[in-house]
Amino acid sequence: MFNDPSSPARFLATRRSAKPRDLVAPGPDDAALRAILTTAARVPDHGKLAPWRFVIVDADRREAFAALLADAYRADKPNAGRLEMEAIAQFARQAPTLVIVLSTPRVDSHIPLWEQQLSAGAACHSLVAAATAAGFGAGWLTGWAAYADRVRDAFGAAPDRIAGFVFIGTPSKPLEERPRPALDTVVSHWQGTA
Repeated sequence: MFNDPSSPARFLATRRSAKPRDLVAPGPDDAALRAILTTAARVPDHGKLAPWRFVIVDADRREAFAALLADAYRADKPNAGRLEMEAIAQFARQAPTLVIVLSTPRVDSHIPLWEQQLSAGAACHSLVAAATAAGFGAGWLTGWAAYADRVRDAFGAAPDRIAGFVFIGTPSKPLEERPRPALDTVVSHWQGTA
């Protein structure tokens, strides 16, 4: 069973994101989304800077978001083909709820930039986990749009970066496991220096 709610340990051990393209209505209502975002904001944050922001793209703004992505993609890739443009349109319209997480570092702070960026990544993960714990499916994507300055500028300004697009809704089909790394390939014991 994925996302087993029987205990926090079981939830984490069985955590599985949903594929945004498979998420359908209903998504969280305003109160549920606010509760999810409140939980997502409880992340490690050295210096208490909150170096991230959540930008909700409401349902009535999704077509404008799709147009923004299409215009930005064409500006970056003027020879884009029909299939590329269809993929951009599908990305913009998937799942009923979309939250864009911005990494918003405080460059005037003594807290290292890397630590601030890690906090933004933690906010993305916590947003997915909080939405899942609330009974929804959620998926964190990046891709071309996360690195396009023209897209970023619609939501923030440099040095901000898009840390992720978090899509939330109800899974339309059962979740499937994905390959996980063998623990021995990602864990080692430090032997000290010679």
